[in-house]
Amino acid sequence: MKGFKDFVMQGNVIDLAVGVVIGGAFTALIGAFVDNLIQPVINVFGGNNVNGLSFTITNEATRVDIGAVLSAVIAFLITAAVVYFVFVLPISSARKLDRKRRGLPEEEESAVSEDIVLLTEIRDALTAQRGGAAPSGGTTPQV
Repeated sequence: MKGFKDFVMQGNVIDLAVGVVIGGAFTALIGAFVDNLIQPVINVFGGNNVNGLSFTITNEATRVDIGAVLSAVIAFLITAAVVYFVFVLPISSARKLDRKRRGLPEEEESAVSEDIVLLTEIRDALTAQRGGAAPSGGTTPQV
């Protein structure tokens, strides 16, 4: 129970809940935008027929709606772009600014953990002890 309590109090669950609620509302907004503004524009390319970019194979149950698929792709791209530019990018920038303000070093993409460095030093020491030459590249592993 203590582990679960720590997990809940950590903030991850609350962040996830907020994300789900905002995602649901945002999905409805983007859906309305695409259905009422983008879909009619896509259907224009289908010509003068009422169906737009859709066609039937044998009957109404076998309708293939290419316009709806294009609209879904556009909705996904709009959603992904807004999530990135409104949420991910500002939070990432704020974290970098906070780290800089507190005087912490910036996180490196390919930082080698202390365990790996220690194991590499042990390997090099054992190699030198056996009379062999240490691997090229010094004591830090090549990543």
